[in-house]
Amino acid sequence: MTTATARCLCGDVTVQASLPSKWVAHCHCSLCRRAHGAAFVTWVGMEAARCVIDDARGRLHWYSSSPGAERGFCSHCGSMLFFRSQRWPGELHIALAHFITPVDRAPQLHASWQDHVAWADVDPNDGLPRSTPESDALG
Repeated sequence: MTTATARCLCGDVTVQASLPSKWVAHCHCSLCRRAHGAAFVTWVGMEAARCVIDDARGRLHWYSSSPGAERGFCSHCGSMLFFRSQRWPGELHIALAHFITPVDRAPQLHASWQDHVAWADVDPNDGLPRSTPESDALG
């Protein structure tokens, strides 16, 4: 079984994720943008049961960012590492930028494309579908 390792900036919070991942996607929603201070966040969707979090110093804290959803961050360095939600039960979403070893797939989708910002260039020919609430309802 192959694992991928992610960690926060200071290294106090790490996670071992047993691959395969479920998906990898760029999220352009306003909550992800504000939580990470970035134009979008690339998430790796994992089955939570296949992830082992090491937080020996008790630095991992969870912030309720919206009803039924939480974001996990290191209280020492401030790194925003995780997202979990009742909308996706049993999943743990890990920010791709925190992985220090490769994951098993490249991004597959731009989620919440209707919220993307004009000030960050995204290659219109990257071949990835753009997901919106309307397209999700049709899928």
